[in-house]
Amino acid sequence: MSRMERQCWWYLLVLSCLFHTLSAHSDFYTSIGHMTDLLYTEKDLVTSLKNYITAEENKLKQVKQWAEKLDVLSAIAMQDPEGFLGNPVNAFKLMKRLNTEWGDLESLVLKDTKDGFISNLTLQRQHFPTDEDQTGAAKALLRLQDTYRLDTNTISTGDLPGVTHKSPMTVEDCFELGKIAYSEVDYYHTELWMEQALKQLDEGEESTVDKVTVLDYLSYAIYQQGDLGRALELTKRLLMLDPEHQRANGNLKYFEFQLINQRKAQAQEAQKAREEGKEQRKRLTSDSSKKKKRFREPVPERKMYEMLCRGEGIKLTPRRQRRLFCRYFDNHGHPKYLLSPVKQEDEWDRPYIVRYHDIISHGEIEKVKELAKPRLRRATISNPITGVLETAPYRISKSAWLTAYEHPMIDQINQRIEDLTGLEMDTAEELQVANYGVGGQYEPHFDFGRKDEPDAFKELGTGNRIATWLFYMSDVAAGGATVFPDVGAAVWPKKGTAVFWYNLFPSGEGDYSTRHAACPVLVGNKWVSNKWIHERGQEFRRPCGLNETA
Repeated sequence: MSRMERQCWWYLLVLSCLFHTLSAHSDFYTSIGHMTDLLYTEKDLVTSLKNYITAEENKLKQVKQWAEKLDVLSAIAMQDPEGFLGNPVNAFKLMKRLNTEWGDLESLVLKDTKDGFISNLTLQRQHFPTDEDQTGAAKALLRLQDTYRLDTNTISTGDLPGVTHKSPMTVEDCFELGKIAYSEVDYYHTELWMEQALKQLDEGEESTVDKVTVLDYLSYAIYQQGDLGRALELTKRLLMLDPEHQRANGNLKYFEFQLINQRKAQAQEAQKAREEGKEQRKRLTSDSSKKKKRFREPVPERKMYEMLCRGEGIKLTPRRQRRLFCRYFDNHGHPKYLLSPVKQEDEWDRPYIVRYHDIISHGEIEKVKELAKPRLRRATISNPITGVLETAPYRISKSAWLTAYEHPMIDQINQRIEDLTGLEMDTAEELQVANYGVGGQYEPHFDFGRKDEPDAFKELGTGNRIATWLFYMSDVAAGGATVFPDVGAAVWPKKGTAVFWYNLFPSGEGDYSTRHAACPVLVGNKWVSNKWIHERGQEFRRPCGLNETA
């Protein structure tokens, strides 16, 4: 039975009860006067019924439009769920829909009726994304914007590199991003996204967000960044739209006062500079020489990390490039690979990083993902002081650990790593599988424990992490490189390959050039799995060297 039919039956029941009650008091047919009272009662009921029908029709029209829009979107998304969510805009909008917009729909439906849909939605909402999820997705978009130097219009129009499921952002989406940045006291991104929302409104896009609200946020964000003139200009524009806006009227007077003081101070500074004359010129000369010196200073790690993520700043010279080779590798005549050697490629010389091609099959990848998915949990880091595992904002991924006895294929993969590296796997950590989220990343870090972390792997009893083996289990449309900021190296994901490097020198000392990071995934879905190999059991497989750093 439909919702409308149930409501009609309910009204009939009410009318039945009403007439039963009225008939209990007297026989209305015996008195026209009494009957006229019934007409007025009926008229009131019909008016109430019409109002209900009108309200329900309006509500159902809104719900139907919402359902049709989501039906089309779901049909597109389900063709390639991972690929669809590989677009960070789609992921953000999914968080926003489930956390905010479905809640608005629930409130709309709850106004007048309750049915199975509401019960189901209420039940399911406990499993929906939270405010934290929506904020996290928004921050990921802002992080991608900064790392890959994307302008707001590029993101808003959905013109991201490698995107197959293009998704433009509405005024509401842009406004929401700006509002989240505002709540984080990030006025720079507040300005960018409020400006984009205003631009789309100026271009005629229909929205529930009005220009007054956007201008209110925008003018304050610009004021907080010190641009009083522009903040004043935007406040005047706001007041043209809403002359009675209380806060804007107060801000107008305050900005005008501050701007007068700022101009006075600037005039005084200019006069002082003119009076200083030669001293000022000397100072400028000195400053310029300092700038030249600063230019020769090493690039800060954060900047180098972002440059490498964009494919810039790679430091491999042609001379060094000529020393890198590709080869068929059998690990010194290993019986397994003597007749079918694997393809090995030198990725970097110092530290020495090699890539193995076609080293894990599609079937194996799918099985590993199948085993890992039910167990994926937010990835953690080891606190350098306490040694306790904890989540961190600079590691955005979920991971799971697979043991060799869970499935024969995991044991085969472990054996393959041992055969190709020549290192003992019994003391290695279990196979870790990771899936990166929206703008997923892991900022620069070491895999090995440093001297100031004596208890880093104490509970394992297997010594330090001597080496890292990393499988790439998916291609990534854009972003997601593994970069080494100290040496200017970048390794790009390629499905079915693996990279390997030593974290420790043969002497047991840490190789600090192996500090690396996983760049944010701009577009796509990044799956990796890795094996951290430890010192114990390698005594005869990789004998200790006498030279500390060789």
